[in-house]
Amino acid sequence: MKSIYLLLGLFIIATVSCKSSKSTISQPEIDAFTTMVANKQFRIESDWAYPQVTTAMQQVLNSRLLQGGSSAGGINLIGNSNFLRISGDSITSYLPYFGERQMNVAYGGGDSAIEFKGLIENYKAVQNSDNSYTISLEAKSHSENFNVYIKLSPNLRSDMTLNGTSRFPIQYRGSVAAINNP
Repeated sequence: MKSIYLLLGLFIIATVSCKSSKSTISQPEIDAFTTMVANKQFRIESDWAYPQVTTAMQQVLNSRLLQGGSSAGGINLIGNSNFLRISGDSITSYLPYFGERQMNVAYGGGDSAIEFKGLIENYKAVQNSDNSYTISLEAKSHSENFNVYIKLSPNLRSDMTLNGTSRFPIQYRGSVAAINNP
Protein backbone atom coordinates (compact mmCIF):
# COMPACT_ATOMS: atom_id res chain seq x y z
CA MET A 1 0.00 0.00 0.00
CA LYS A 2 2.92 2.30 0.79
CA SER A 3 4.31 1.81 -2.71
CA ILE A 4 1.03 2.97 -4.30
CA TYR A 5 1.11 6.20 -2.26
CA LEU A 6 4.77 6.64 -3.08
CA LEU A 7 4.14 6.19 -6.82
CA LEU A 8 1.12 8.51 -6.67
CA GLY A 9 3.18 11.13 -4.85
CA LEU A 10 6.01 10.88 -7.40
CA PHE A 11 3.52 11.19 -10.25
CA ILE A 12 1.98 14.34 -8.76
CA ILE A 13 5.41 15.90 -8.12
CA ALA A 14 6.54 15.09 -11.67
CA THR A 15 3.35 16.52 -13.15
CA VAL A 16 3.54 19.76 -11.17
CA SER A 17 7.27 20.26 -11.70
CA CYS A 18 6.99 19.76 -15.48
CA LYS A 19 4.51 22.60 -15.87
CA SER A 20 5.62 24.83 -18.71
CA SER A 21 6.45 28.38 -17.89
CA LYS A 22 4.78 31.02 -19.99
CA SER A 23 6.79 34.15 -20.63
CA THR A 24 4.81 37.23 -19.86
CA ILE A 25 5.07 40.51 -21.65
CA SER A 26 4.59 43.64 -19.58
CA GLN A 27 1.96 46.23 -20.36
CA PRO A 28 4.55 48.90 -21.30
CA GLU A 29 6.04 46.45 -23.84
CA ILE A 30 2.58 45.78 -25.30
CA ASP A 31 1.92 49.55 -25.46
CA ALA A 32 5.24 50.16 -27.28
CA PHE A 33 4.42 47.33 -29.69
CA THR A 34 0.94 48.74 -30.36
CA THR A 35 2.39 52.22 -30.98
CA MET A 36 4.98 50.80 -33.40
CA VAL A 37 2.27 49.08 -35.46
CA ALA A 38 -0.14 52.04 -35.29
CA ASN A 39 2.56 54.46 -36.47
CA LYS A 40 3.62 52.06 -39.26
CA GLN A 41 7.28 52.39 -38.27
CA PHE A 42 8.91 48.94 -38.20
CA ARG A 43 11.48 46.72 -39.86
CA ILE A 44 11.27 42.95 -40.20
CA GLU A 45 14.34 40.76 -40.57
CA SER A 46 13.73 37.09 -41.32
CA ASP A 47 15.66 34.08 -40.05
CA TRP A 48 13.88 31.48 -42.16
CA ALA A 49 12.23 31.28 -45.59
CA TYR A 50 9.61 28.64 -46.29
CA PRO A 51 9.06 28.20 -50.04
CA GLN A 52 6.29 26.06 -51.45
CA VAL A 53 7.80 22.59 -51.83
CA THR A 54 7.62 21.51 -55.44
CA THR A 55 9.50 18.98 -57.53
CA ALA A 56 11.94 21.69 -58.62
CA MET A 57 12.66 22.71 -54.99
CA GLN A 58 13.21 19.06 -54.10
CA GLN A 59 15.76 18.86 -56.95
CA VAL A 60 17.59 21.87 -55.50
CA LEU A 61 17.73 20.09 -52.15
CA ASN A 62 19.08 16.95 -53.81
CA SER A 63 21.82 18.98 -55.51
CA ARG A 64 23.11 20.14 -52.08
CA LEU A 65 23.12 23.81 -53.10
CA LEU A 66 21.39 24.99 -49.92
CA GLN A 67 23.43 25.92 -46.86
CA GLY A 68 23.60 23.57 -43.87
CA GLY A 69 20.48 23.22 -41.76
CA SER A 70 18.23 24.02 -44.71
CA SER A 71 15.77 21.80 -46.52
CA ALA A 72 13.46 22.24 -49.49
CA GLY A 73 10.74 23.37 -47.09
CA GLY A 74 12.82 25.62 -44.81
CA ILE A 75 15.82 27.71 -45.79
CA ASN A 76 18.04 29.27 -43.14
CA LEU A 77 18.53 33.00 -43.83
CA ILE A 78 20.81 33.78 -40.88
CA GLY A 79 23.80 35.61 -42.31
CA ASN A 80 21.94 36.56 -45.51
CA SER A 81 20.91 40.16 -45.95
CA ASN A 82 17.10 40.52 -45.92
CA PHE A 83 14.54 43.00 -44.64
CA LEU A 84 11.10 44.48 -45.09
CA ARG A 85 10.67 48.02 -43.84
CA ILE A 86 7.41 49.91 -43.45
CA SER A 87 7.72 53.61 -42.73
CA GLY A 88 4.41 55.44 -42.91
CA ASP A 89 2.95 54.80 -46.36
CA SER A 90 6.26 53.61 -47.85
CA ILE A 91 7.63 50.11 -48.14
CA THR A 92 11.18 48.97 -48.88
CA SER A 93 12.42 45.40 -48.97
CA TYR A 94 15.04 42.98 -50.08
CA LEU A 95 13.86 39.41 -49.55
CA PRO A 96 15.70 36.52 -51.21
CA TYR A 97 13.27 34.35 -53.16
CA PHE A 98 13.41 30.58 -53.30
CA GLY A 99 10.81 28.86 -55.40
CA GLU A 100 9.34 28.58 -58.84
CA ARG A 101 8.46 31.47 -61.14
CA GLN A 102 6.13 31.63 -64.10
CA MET A 103 7.27 34.01 -66.85
CA ASN A 104 8.11 37.68 -66.15
CA VAL A 105 11.80 37.06 -65.48
CA ALA A 106 14.00 40.03 -66.32
CA TYR A 107 16.77 39.54 -68.84
CA GLY A 108 19.82 38.30 -66.98
CA GLY A 109 17.74 37.31 -63.92
CA GLY A 110 18.35 40.62 -62.15
CA ASP A 111 15.08 40.57 -60.25
CA SER A 112 15.41 37.25 -58.45
CA ALA A 113 14.86 38.77 -54.98
CA ILE A 114 11.62 40.44 -53.91
CA GLU A 115 12.44 44.13 -53.81
CA PHE A 116 9.90 46.80 -52.93
CA LYS A 117 10.56 50.51 -53.07
CA GLY A 118 7.43 52.60 -53.20
CA LEU A 119 4.03 53.20 -51.69
CA ILE A 120 1.82 50.74 -49.87
CA GLU A 121 -1.69 50.13 -51.16
CA ASN A 122 -4.71 48.82 -49.21
CA TYR A 123 -2.92 48.66 -45.84
CA LYS A 124 -5.07 47.08 -43.14
CA ALA A 125 -3.96 46.20 -39.58
CA VAL A 126 -6.25 44.24 -37.26
CA GLN A 127 -5.47 43.65 -33.59
CA ASN A 128 -6.15 40.08 -32.45
CA SER A 129 -7.32 38.95 -29.01
CA ASP A 130 -3.75 37.95 -28.01
CA ASN A 131 -2.49 41.53 -28.77
CA SER A 132 -0.86 40.36 -32.01
CA TYR A 133 -1.59 42.13 -35.28
CA THR A 134 -2.56 40.75 -38.66
CA ILE A 135 -1.54 43.14 -41.42
CA SER A 136 -2.43 42.89 -45.08
CA LEU A 137 -1.19 45.15 -47.86
CA GLU A 138 -0.38 45.32 -51.53
CA ALA A 139 3.01 46.33 -52.90
CA LYS A 140 4.76 46.43 -56.26
CA SER A 141 8.25 45.32 -57.19
CA HIS A 142 9.92 46.19 -60.51
CA SER A 143 7.64 44.00 -62.60
CA GLU A 144 5.26 42.24 -60.25
CA ASN A 145 2.40 42.89 -57.83
CA PHE A 146 2.34 41.23 -54.41
CA ASN A 147 -0.21 40.60 -51.70
CA VAL A 148 1.63 40.68 -48.38
CA TYR A 149 0.25 39.19 -45.17
CA ILE A 150 2.12 39.82 -41.92
CA LYS A 151 1.46 38.61 -38.39
CA LEU A 152 3.34 40.51 -35.69
CA SER A 153 3.36 39.26 -32.10
CA PRO A 154 4.04 41.32 -28.96
CA ASN A 155 7.15 39.19 -28.33
CA LEU A 156 8.47 40.84 -31.55
CA ARG A 157 8.20 37.72 -33.73
CA SER A 158 6.98 38.03 -37.30
CA ASP A 159 5.46 35.72 -39.87
CA MET A 160 5.02 36.92 -43.47
CA THR A 161 3.44 35.38 -46.53
CA LEU A 162 3.98 36.92 -49.96
CA ASN A 163 1.88 36.00 -52.97
CA GLY A 164 3.18 37.34 -56.28
CA THR A 165 1.54 37.40 -59.68
CA SER A 166 4.29 35.31 -61.27
CA ARG A 167 5.85 33.42 -58.34
CA PHE A 168 4.76 30.64 -56.07
CA PRO A 169 3.92 31.86 -52.52
CA ILE A 170 6.69 32.04 -49.93
CA GLN A 171 6.66 32.53 -46.17
CA TYR A 172 9.25 34.19 -43.95
CA ARG A 173 9.70 33.94 -40.18
CA GLY A 174 11.82 36.33 -38.15
CA SER A 175 11.67 39.32 -35.84
CA VAL A 176 10.36 42.87 -35.94
CA ALA A 177 11.86 46.04 -34.47
CA ALA A 178 10.69 49.63 -34.29
CA ILE A 179 12.32 52.19 -36.55
CA ASN A 180 13.60 54.97 -34.33
CA ASN A 181 14.43 57.49 -37.05
CA PRO A 182 11.72 57.48 -39.72
